[in-house]
Amino acid sequence: ELFTMFSNSVTNGGKTTLAEKLKNMLPNCHIISQDDFFKPESEVETDERGFKLYDVLDALYMDEMVTSIRNWMKSPASSGVVTEEPQNTCDNLKNVYILIVEGFLLYNYEPLNELWNRRYFLTLPYEECKRRRSTRVYHPADPPGYFDGHVWPMYLKYKNELEENATMQVDYLDGTKSQEELLSYVYSDIIQELNKLRE
Repeated sequence: ELFTMFSNSVTNGGKTTLAEKLKNMLPNCHIISQDDFFKPESEVETDERGFKLYDVLDALYMDEMVTSIRNWMKSPASSGVVTEEPQNTCDNLKNVYILIVEGFLLYNYEPLNELWNRRYFLTLPYEECKRRRSTRVYHPADPPGYFDGHVWPMYLKYKNELEENATMQVDYLDGTKSQEELLSYVYSDIIQELNKLRE
């Protein structure tokens, strides 16, 4: 049985850390990260201000990402998942394969929309997001004004599109909460969903 969950987030919202911790707690769990599908810098468009437009779908090989997800769904047992069960895993979940897809632009890409069981979206207020972004090293580095001129406006644009889509069921999570609190909530939610699927 397959279970797919998607973790979307504002930049530096904590999605990668959350995904890695969940992987260690869930049976037969695999992660696919959207960051692995960025086009090389030379193929990313530049706007009139000289900003590289990384926070748009055109900066990513989305077709390849969809292919990777579908390949996992066809053959999850061959994806290199750990077969040793995490402690405290319920017996009735041992034959479940779980895929976590994490990224920053997942819910605005139509070909992915029918693939997931659960959607989570980690949010952060502007000041905290900007502070976290400033502590990270990027290649290429953020030019002056890049966060305010490109990153944050694109986040607001995509989040607004998502909120306007009445058919999209998304669980919004407060990224300022502790990792332990977020992990506990999402883990419990997934187990609850898995149990529903098995009933």
